[in-house]
This record gives sequence, structure tokens and C-alpha cells, in this order.
Amino acid sequence: MASSLASQPPPHPTFLLTYPSPGILLLTINRPSAMNSLPSASHWEADSLLTWYDNEPSLRVLIITGAGKKAFCAGQDLIEQGKFRADANTPAALRRHPPSGFAGISRRMGMGRKPVIAAVNGFALGGGFEICLNCDMIVASPTASFGLPEATVGLYAAAGGLPRLVHNTSLQIASEIAMTGRRLTAQEALDFHLINKISKAQETVVEEAVELAMKVASLSPDAIVVTRAGLREAWEQGSVERGVQRVGERYDRGLFEGENIRIGLEAFASKKKPLWVPSKI
Repeated sequence: MASSLASQPPPHPTFLLTYPSPGILLLTINRPSAMNSLPSASHWEADSLLTWYDNEPSLRVLIITGAGKKAFCAGQDLIEQGKFRADANTPAALRRHPPSGFAGISRRMGMGRKPVIAAVNGFALGGGFEICLNCDMIVASPTASFGLPEATVGLYAAAGGLPRLVHNTSLQIASEIAMTGRRLTAQEALDFHLINKISKAQETVVEEAVELAMKVASLSPDAIVVTRAGLREAWEQGSVERGVQRVGERYDRGLFEGENIRIGLEAFASKKKPLWVPSKI
């Protein structure tokens, strides 16, 4: 699959990149000895990778997971943060996230075009949970758990997780999670509609996320970009009509004048499988 890329990814020392199926990128946080916590430079590294993914024509869906069996992502590398606070010479960029947020995902709204699926293989805490809260779909291992423990160390979840948790659950449930250190099991996360499904086993979580991604990748890439934008406009704006208007203004011309709508309609008429071309919208 890597040989079919039109461009090469930027440097990614924190992450492993593999291509489990055509059009699908698997991004693995590769710091298992540190519970896949992320040092500050890795957020900018991830931001560059996500920007590359959005612009690489051969890729349609990204899956993010963690290396090993214990952790998806334990959040920010707090040992590093402690050292930064003790050193006044630490560059300002290393004290903050990129505009796209934690791991280049947690606040990636207008900057992102294509879907991101989380395959949560273990605990997703702090920024790790904030990654999940802004993913389009989530498959969780039976051993996965979710929480925002920032307040237990004098911090708060600053990467977009608090408003998204309220939006997806309720003020009361979000308050309990964020203000008591409560950790959700995979079943509780499913009950609160925070994830799509629980995998059959921990060992199959990535495989089942790939199956979900393949369903997305089989559809028109133009239609997926526009559909995702429509869903997110409604989520962010809270207005049905405003969401419809904004998406139409932004995408209707590109979609209806694009090659993929012709391919899809002709394939439907001839009862053949459509052979999509990379999205240009």
C-alpha cells in the first residue's frame, strides 16, 4: 500500500504507520513503556501527519490505536511537563498544543476533512480520552477504560474534552467524570453512547476497526467528506438549518460537478461496483 502513496509522510518518530487495507492508514502511538503518553513535540508531529493524511489522495480513513495491550494513550507526558515548568528556557511551542489539539486530533475541526476512527486497546485517560471524544467512530476493547483525571494532579482537560463530553452525555454525567476522577469501563462508555462498539476480544480491536473503516472506504470519497462535514456542523453549531446551509455553500458545487457522482450514478444504473477516484473537494 505504501508504494501507491502520491506523497510521503512527514517524520513520525513517536508513531508507527501501516496500511492494513487499501485507502486505510493505521497510526499507532508507539510509547508502550510510557503507557503511550505523549511528549509535547509529538502533538506537532501528529498534526503534520494528520495534515498529510487529509491531503494524500490515496488515503480515505485513518485509524489511531496504541502499541501494546495496556494503554491506548495515558495522556500528556507529565514527567516532561514537570521538567518544562522547572526550566524557564523551554521553547513556548513545547508548552502548548498545536491548534488541532492533543495528538493533532482533539480539536481538529475545520482543519480535518477525512474520518478518524479510534481503536481503543486499553485505557484512554486525559488527552487519550480527548482524542476519542473528537474521533468520528470508536471501537473499544473489552479491557478499555476512559477518564479525565486531570483534576487529580491540579490540571484540567484543556484539549476540548470537557465541552464534547457534556455534548455527548449530559452536564451531570460529564461533571461526575471530570470532577471525581471516575473511570468508565467499555460497557459504561457504550451505555453513554461514547463509543460505537466493544470488540469481541482485546486482540481483535484493531481488526474490527479496520472492518469498520473498510465500509467507509468503499463509499464515494467525495460523499464521505461532505457527509462528515454535515454531521460535524450539526454537532458543533447545534442548528439544523445553519448546518445544512454551511455545508451546501461549501461543498455542493464540488460534489455535484465532481467525477465521483457520475461514477456512482453510472455504476448504479449498470448494476456494477463503482470505481471511485480520489476526492478533489
